[in-house]
Amino acid sequence: MSGASRHLQAGPARRRGTPLKPADVGRLGEELACGLLKKHGYRVIERNVRGRYGEIDIVARKKDCTAFVEVRTRTGAGFGTPEESITRHKRDKMVTCALDYVAHHDELRDAAWRIDVVAIELDEEGRQTRAEIIESAVPLD
Repeated sequence: MSGASRHLQAGPARRRGTPLKPADVGRLGEELACGLLKKHGYRVIERNVRGRYGEIDIVARKKDCTAFVEVRTRTGAGFGTPEESITRHKRDKMVTCALDYVAHHDELRDAAWRIDVVAIELDEEGRQTRAEIIESAVPLD
Protein backbone atom coordinates (compact mmCIF):
# COMPACT_ATOMS: atom_id res chain seq x y z
CA MET A 1 0.00 0.00 0.00
CA SER A 2 1.20 3.48 -0.75
CA GLY A 3 -0.19 6.94 -0.41
CA ALA A 4 -0.91 9.52 2.25
CA SER A 5 -2.87 8.48 5.31
CA ARG A 6 -4.91 10.14 8.00
CA HIS A 7 -5.54 8.66 11.43
CA LEU A 8 -8.44 8.79 13.84
CA GLN A 9 -8.27 6.86 17.09
CA ALA A 10 -10.83 5.47 19.51
CA GLY A 11 -14.35 6.17 18.33
CA PRO A 12 -17.60 5.96 20.28
CA ALA A 13 -18.88 2.70 21.70
CA ARG A 14 -21.61 0.82 19.84
CA ARG A 15 -23.36 -1.24 22.55
CA ARG A 16 -21.54 -2.01 25.74
CA GLY A 17 -21.16 -5.71 26.48
CA THR A 18 -22.73 -6.93 23.23
CA PRO A 19 -20.45 -8.94 20.92
CA LEU A 20 -20.46 -7.77 17.31
CA LYS A 21 -22.05 -10.20 14.84
CA PRO A 22 -19.98 -10.89 11.70
CA ALA A 23 -22.75 -9.56 9.44
CA ASP A 24 -22.69 -6.24 11.31
CA VAL A 25 -18.94 -5.68 11.00
CA GLY A 26 -19.04 -4.48 7.37
CA ARG A 27 -22.08 -2.24 7.86
CA LEU A 28 -20.60 -0.62 10.96
CA GLY A 29 -17.27 -0.18 9.20
CA GLU A 30 -18.92 1.60 6.27
CA GLU A 31 -20.84 3.92 8.61
CA LEU A 32 -17.64 4.81 10.47
CA ALA A 33 -15.78 5.24 7.17
CA CYS A 34 -18.38 7.70 5.86
CA GLY A 35 -18.06 9.76 9.02
CA LEU A 36 -14.28 9.76 8.80
CA LEU A 37 -14.31 10.74 5.13
CA LYS A 38 -16.68 13.64 5.81
CA LYS A 39 -14.44 14.87 8.66
CA HIS A 40 -11.55 14.97 6.20
CA GLY A 41 -13.33 16.99 3.54
CA TYR A 42 -14.81 14.26 1.36
CA ARG A 43 -18.36 14.45 0.04
CA VAL A 44 -19.99 11.03 -0.19
CA ILE A 45 -21.72 10.66 -3.56
CA GLU A 46 -22.88 7.04 -3.52
CA ARG A 47 -22.58 3.92 -1.39
CA ASN A 48 -22.60 0.23 -2.30
CA VAL A 49 -22.54 0.81 -6.04
CA ARG A 50 -23.05 -2.48 -7.85
CA GLY A 51 -21.69 -2.79 -11.35
CA ARG A 52 -20.95 -5.48 -13.87
CA TYR A 53 -17.61 -6.33 -12.25
CA GLY A 54 -18.42 -5.99 -8.56
CA GLU A 55 -19.24 -3.44 -5.90
CA ILE A 56 -17.67 -0.13 -4.95
CA ASP A 57 -18.17 0.56 -1.24
CA ILE A 58 -18.15 4.35 -1.43
CA VAL A 59 -17.84 6.89 -4.25
CA ALA A 60 -16.77 10.26 -2.84
CA ARG A 61 -15.29 13.58 -3.95
CA LYS A 62 -12.52 15.57 -2.34
CA LYS A 63 -11.75 18.85 -4.03
CA ASP A 64 -11.49 18.07 -7.77
CA CYS A 65 -10.88 14.34 -7.41
CA THR A 66 -13.28 11.42 -7.32
CA ALA A 67 -12.29 8.72 -4.84
CA PHE A 68 -13.46 5.15 -5.15
CA VAL A 69 -13.20 3.94 -1.57
CA GLU A 70 -12.77 0.37 -0.38
CA VAL A 71 -13.65 -0.07 3.28
CA ARG A 72 -11.88 -2.84 5.18
CA THR A 73 -13.00 -3.58 8.72
CA ARG A 74 -11.47 -6.05 11.17
CA THR A 75 -12.13 -7.11 14.73
CA GLY A 76 -8.96 -8.31 16.44
CA ALA A 77 -5.51 -8.69 14.92
CA GLY A 78 -5.67 -12.43 14.23
CA PHE A 79 -5.73 -11.98 10.45
CA GLY A 80 -3.56 -8.87 10.14
CA THR A 81 -4.57 -5.28 9.55
CA PRO A 82 -7.55 -4.38 7.39
CA GLU A 83 -5.40 -2.99 4.59
CA GLU A 84 -3.24 -6.14 4.54
CA SER A 85 -6.35 -8.13 3.57
CA ILE A 86 -6.43 -6.59 0.08
CA THR A 87 -4.99 -9.12 -2.34
CA ARG A 88 -3.61 -8.40 -5.81
CA HIS A 89 -6.80 -9.92 -7.26
CA LYS A 90 -8.91 -7.54 -5.14
CA ARG A 91 -6.79 -4.53 -6.18
CA ASP A 92 -7.25 -5.48 -9.85
CA LYS A 93 -11.00 -5.85 -9.32
CA MET A 94 -11.16 -2.43 -7.61
CA VAL A 95 -9.46 -0.81 -10.62
CA THR A 96 -11.80 -2.62 -13.04
CA CYS A 97 -14.88 -1.50 -11.08
CA ALA A 98 -13.63 2.10 -11.00
CA LEU A 99 -12.92 2.10 -14.76
CA ASP A 100 -16.41 0.71 -15.41
CA TYR A 101 -17.97 3.42 -13.22
CA VAL A 102 -16.01 6.16 -15.03
CA ALA A 103 -17.03 4.73 -18.42
CA HIS A 104 -20.71 5.04 -17.43
CA HIS A 105 -20.43 8.61 -16.08
CA ASP A 106 -19.59 11.07 -18.84
CA GLU A 107 -18.70 13.81 -16.35
CA LEU A 108 -15.80 11.66 -15.05
CA ARG A 109 -14.20 10.62 -18.35
CA ASP A 110 -11.54 13.36 -18.26
CA ALA A 111 -11.61 13.96 -14.49
CA ALA A 112 -9.05 13.00 -11.86
CA TRP A 113 -9.81 9.91 -9.80
CA ARG A 114 -8.08 7.52 -7.46
CA ILE A 115 -8.73 4.51 -5.26
CA ASP A 116 -8.55 5.07 -1.50
CA VAL A 117 -8.85 2.57 1.31
CA VAL A 118 -10.38 3.20 4.71
CA ALA A 119 -9.04 0.77 7.30
CA ILE A 120 -11.23 0.33 10.39
CA GLU A 121 -10.35 -1.75 13.44
CA LEU A 122 -12.93 -2.59 16.08
CA ASP A 123 -12.79 -4.40 19.38
CA GLU A 124 -15.02 -7.43 19.91
CA GLU A 125 -17.86 -5.20 21.12
CA GLY A 126 -17.77 -2.95 18.08
CA ARG A 127 -15.85 -0.02 19.54
CA GLN A 128 -13.58 1.65 17.04
CA THR A 129 -9.93 1.35 17.99
CA ARG A 130 -8.42 2.63 14.73
CA ALA A 131 -9.59 4.37 11.55
CA GLU A 132 -7.29 5.46 8.75
CA ILE A 133 -7.77 6.88 5.27
CA ILE A 134 -5.09 5.69 2.86
CA GLU A 135 -5.23 7.96 -0.19
CA SER A 136 -4.20 6.57 -3.58
CA ALA A 137 -3.79 3.19 -1.91
CA VAL A 138 -4.13 1.24 -5.14
CA PRO A 139 -1.83 2.01 -8.07
CA LEU A 140 -3.65 2.59 -11.35
CA ASP A 141 -1.02 1.10 -13.65
